[in-house]
Amino acid sequence: MYRFAKAVANVGGQAVRQVRHGSTATQNFHSKYGMGVLVSGTVFCSVVWGYVLTQTGIEWNLSPVNRVMPKPWREAEE
Repeated sequence: MYRFAKAVANVGGQAVRQVRHGSTATQNFHSKYGMGVLVSGTVFCSVVWGYVLTQTGIEWNLSPVNRVMPKPWREAEE
């Protein structure tokens, strides 16, 4: 258990050091891919919601007023 705790603390320490002193990864990921990721995510979300709204047949938040009718009362058979 001691080894595990020490390894976890070491990994946490490395992460803090990378954040403080700069990561070894390139810093221009967002400037390089940010707009493409944003646009592709927007298109994907729009396509999925478009399909859900038009093709699945779900009725969204429709009022049941004048649509739900009670069943006629049946007398108990003896």
